[in-house]
Amino acid sequence: MQTPSYLTPEALTTFIRTALAEDVGDGDHSAQAAIPAEARNRAHLLVKDTGVLAGVELAHLIFREVDADLRLEQRLADGARVQPGDLAFTVEGRAQSILTAERLVLNCMQRMSGIATRTAHLTSLLAGTRARLLDTRKTTPNFRLCEKWAVLIGGGVNHRYGLFDMIILKDNHVDYAGGIRQAIEATHAYLARTGRQLPIEVETRTLAEVQQVLEVGGIQRIMLDNMAPDQLREAVALVAGRYPLEASGGITEDTIAAVATTGVDYISVGALTHSIRSLDMSLKAF
Repeated sequence: MQTPSYLTPEALTTFIRTALAEDVGDGDHSAQAAIPAEARNRAHLLVKDTGVLAGVELAHLIFREVDADLRLEQRLADGARVQPGDLAFTVEGRAQSILTAERLVLNCMQRMSGIATRTAHLTSLLAGTRARLLDTRKTTPNFRLCEKWAVLIGGGVNHRYGLFDMIILKDNHVDYAGGIRQAIEATHAYLARTGRQLPIEVETRTLAEVQQVLEVGGIQRIMLDNMAPDQLREAVALVAGRYPLEASGGITEDTIAAVATTGVDYISVGALTHSIRSLDMSLKAF
C-alpha cells in the first residue's frame, strides 16, 4: 500500500497528542494511584472477533508517544485476517505507561479494524468487475485520518480527503449555481482566478444531467447519484469512456454487486465509515 499524502508524521503526531490530551488531561490518576512508578509489566493485544486487523502501526506510534521506552513486539501486521484468540502484539515497559496508552490504542484499533473488515468484505463483492470501492467524507470528526487509513488497509480507495483537495459539485452546488453549465463554468473561473489546480467531479441525478456535463466538459469524473442499474448502464454507454464514472447513493451489501456489473469505475459507500461495527479486542496483562 502506497502511503497517502495525509499520513504524515506531523499529522499523526497531532492526532495522537490531541487524543491523549482529551483522555489523560493532567494525568492518569488511576494508574498513578494504584501502580508504583517503577513497576514494569507486559500486555498483549488479544483479538476476540473475526475480521481484518488495522491500527497496528498506529499503536506503535501511540505507545512511543506515551513513553519512548515502551517496547512493542509485533506478531500480526495491518491487513492480517484475524479470529478470536489471535495475538496482534506484545508491549513491555512501565506498567503505568501501558495503562495510560491502553484505551486510545483499543479505541483506534477496534474501530479501524471494523472499517477494514467491512471494506474487505464489500471489495470482495466487486470481484470480476472493473469497479473499485471508494470511501467518503462521512467520517467521525477528528478521526478521519484513521478511518480513511483503515479503508486502505481493507483494500478500498480513498476519495478526496477533505473540501480542499478536490472539487465535487453536488446537487446543492448545481442548484445554487443555477444549473450544471453555470456551476462548471464558475468553477473554471474560480480556479483560474485563484491559480489552483484541482480535479473536478460533478454529481448527476439523471441521464439528462449526464448529457449536460458531457456538453460542457472540462471535468475529471462524473458521479451518478441514486441511479438504478439500468440507468447506470445507460450512463456508461452514453459517456463511452470519456470520463471515469462513480456510482453513489444508498448502495448496500445487497446491491453493490449489481451496481458493479454495470461498468462503472468506482462505487462510493458512506457506510464504510459512518455505520460499522468495531471489532472486539482487549489489552491483557500477563
